[in-house]
Amino acid sequence: MTLKSQECCDELLVEAAQNGHLESFGALYERYHSPIVALAYSVLGDRDLADDAAQETFAIACQKLGTLRHNDKFAAWLASICRNVARSVLRSKGKSSAVNFQERVGNQDSEDYRQDAIRQAVWKLRPADRELIVMRYYDGFSRAQISNVLDISPSAVNGRLVRAKRKIAKYLRHSGFTGEDYGTV
Repeated sequence: MTLKSQECCDELLVEAAQNGHLESFGALYERYHSPIVALAYSVLGDRDLADDAAQETFAIACQKLGTLRHNDKFAAWLASICRNVARSVLRSKGKSSAVNFQERVGNQDSEDYRQDAIRQAVWKLRPADRELIVMRYYDGFSRAQISNVLDISPSAVNGRLVRAKRKIAKYLRHSGFTGEDYGTV
């Protein structure tokens, strides 16, 4: 299935769901649940909270589906709802989006230390870059899937991923890591 046919399929599913066909909304849920959890995680830094935020996102989307004006933009609309829900969760928990791994770093072996340093670098990225990195490298979504969900072109996804990886590498170098410490970042 090409990206274009998926968008067409999304349009048909959204239209059917707007007309009361619950199975169509279920198909949209199945298609976008994982990317929405990944997106929420990129804001919250906690998988349990991300799962909760994703559930709330779909509940809101189900209630407000009739307000969606461009059915071909369902994924981007859903992502926007997800970001708002995740930020609301952060406010209610009194947390910032920056996850602090420092307290764990001192007691870990070098592999765990390296992984924590990379995570710390990822959380220092601006939110839009962090979304891309989390979706691509933590959750394994293709560039086409990311392009669809975030409503940006595949070439923009590639360019932003390259720039984000450079920022991570720069942070790690400034933190005293060498190239072999963080591999292909």
